[in-house]
Parts: sequence; C-alpha cells; structure tokens
Amino acid sequence: MKDLESRLVVSGLFDADQLIAQRQWEPLAEGVQISTIYADGEDGARAAFLNYAPGARVAAHHHAGYEHILILHGDQSDGLQTYTAGMLIIQVPGSQHEIVSSGGCLALGVWQRPVRFVDNGL
Repeated sequence: MKDLESRLVVSGLFDADQLIAQRQWEPLAEGVQISTIYADGEDGARAAFLNYAPGARVAAHHHAGYEHILILHGDQSDGLQTYTAGMLIIQVPGSQHEIVSSGGCLALGVWQRPVRFVDNGL
C-alpha cells in the first residue's frame, strides 16, 4: 500500500462514539459518511468506515472484487437480510446490491476492488 508504512492500527472499533469522534469524515451519499483507512490507488484495495444516519442508503452497486463489511454498531439491510452489530457480510465478485440502514449504522468496509454504481444514486 502506498500510504502505509509497515502497519496501521485502529483502536476503539466497538466504541462507536469514540470511533466517530476520532476520524475525519467525508460525504459518500445523502446521510452516509465515509472515513478512509487506506486506498491503494484508483483500482486497488481499500478500507474505510461507513457511518449511516437513520434511513440513509447507498445506491445499487456492482462488486468487481470481494467486499467485506463488518457491522460495528446499528443495522443495515440489502433487501435480503438485515445485518446487526457483530455480523460480517462478504459479497463475492460479480454481486450487486444496495444498502439501507433503518436505524443508523457504523460499519467497517474492506474492498478488493472499487465498486461501480449502477444507477444515478452516486
């Protein structure tokens, strides 16, 4: 990774208030903020925290590589299932979904390759 030396340590993963307060956030979609941990160029792997306000959604998107989402606090749904704190969701390459968080959510995302949005949501 170009922006990492030999390792990166992030503490406070299960203290949502602390994690939100210690990170810098940027808008991703209406009601969704992202805080990048690392990014390996435009087409490489990346990891980030996602902070959803209640009712926020991320538009339908396609996965070119694996996506790992660890729910740290709250809930999110992909239309098939609702995922809550402590659940790890792995999307395989070629999969597609959209995400909605009814009550708000803090999640850790790790992407092998960037996602491609398939509608006009982003």
